[in-house]
Amino acid sequence: MKEKLNWSLIIGLAALALVRPLMSLLGWLEKIGQPTASISISIVITIIWIAVAVLGRAERPLIHLTFTGLAYGGFAIVISAILSPILDGELRGPITNPFALVSVLATNAIWGFLAGLAAAAIQKKLKITD
Repeated sequence: MKEKLNWSLIIGLAALALVRPLMSLLGWLEKIGQPTASISISIVITIIWIAVAVLGRAERPLIHLTFTGLAYGGFAIVISAILSPILDGELRGPITNPFALVSVLATNAIWGFLAGLAAAAIQKKLKITD
């Protein structure tokens, strides 16, 4: 069981999740109404992650989607660090607080892990994997 991770899948799904902070940055989430908008978009992203893992017959979806969550957390941290000085005039966000860094990464790893559990269970139910 020495399969390599599909980094294209991981990075692609993590990049897809950037739609959520983009919608927030553009003010769309607030226009739709919080917290419903954030929860709804997170559910849609999760469904897409699971569907891609299942339909794409991803090997080890639990590992792939956990890494997807971590990659998304990393992307969000970097984007926040780049955009906050431009938009707010000063560095803000998780990059300024080690506890926030860990929290963002852990939260998104758990998100990916739970999505991976669901994808693995669906694959097993559908007998897609051994």
